[in-house]
Amino acid sequence: MKKVAFIFPGQGSQSVGMGKDFFENSEIAKEMINKASERLNIDFEKLLFEENDKLGQTQYTQPAILLVSSIANAIFKDRCDIKPEFLLGHSLGEFSALVSAGALDYLDAVELVYKRGQFMTEACSNGGAGMMALVGIDDKTVEDICEAKREEGKQVWPANYNQDGQLVLAGIKADLESLVDTFKEAGAKRAIVLDMSVASHCELLTSAVENLKPYLEEYLKDEFLPVISNVTAKEYTTKDEAIELLSSQLTSPVKYKQSIAANASKIDAFIEFGNGVVLKGLNRKICKGTPTLNISDMTSLEKVIEELNS
Repeated sequence: MKKVAFIFPGQGSQSVGMGKDFFENSEIAKEMINKASERLNIDFEKLLFEENDKLGQTQYTQPAILLVSSIANAIFKDRCDIKPEFLLGHSLGEFSALVSAGALDYLDAVELVYKRGQFMTEACSNGGAGMMALVGIDDKTVEDICEAKREEGKQVWPANYNQDGQLVLAGIKADLESLVDTFKEAGAKRAIVLDMSVASHCELLTSAVENLKPYLEEYLKDEFLPVISNVTAKEYTTKDEAIELLSSQLTSPVKYKQSIAANASKIDAFIEFGNGVVLKGLNRKICKGTPTLNISDMTSLEKVIEELNS
């Protein structure tokens, strides 16, 4: 049996209809969606499967993505007893990883990330927050520009290290907009201010940290399988570590490419659980020698199980 790692996507991977194939073909999926609907008093069938305005709102996006990822993982575990060497997720996906690792019950996690989304929205409600995607520019150049601009009073920070030449910044939207030409002059092929009203993984979310901590204290279990932290790119396995790292994660950049690069040599393949193939696309650029399989519906589930057993 191959050595594998389980990985889980974050916000931005959502789309209407995600998880529907699981729901229509698996009793596990039906039960998980029904129980999540009862827990939060949210109709997840409507949220996931019908056109609506809520799926793009952070407090609804986060539990929706986590739920679909957890369903994909639960169905896989029901069919295949392979244990991961470690687990990791991109931003929100770290919570999905913790569910799979045994650190969180999925229903507790659905409520936890719903609250997390609310706290993030509240923290950014008055500040004109936003995010920007940069393509074709190196990390050091971006970091130096952000640091210099912060000294001038602008609020801009690196938020996601996705792959070489692809970063996402967070901060005040007007400050980000004012730097589009600056980044292009410094070599960026693209500098795009995103249609977002939350600034993830930066100091604007400081107020959300203390709000989240009581829920982490209540819901996290004492020990679990190794999870790679977005903050450190290193593994952790205890509740105390998780509380500290998940709190820091709100205001620290996501070191996704660093996490993949540092750990890919330990395994034969990554398995991505959830909607789409976002992480598979990133991994293709980060670690060309380690393949990423993905499970987003019943067909891809069968394909992955067959490949693992071949």
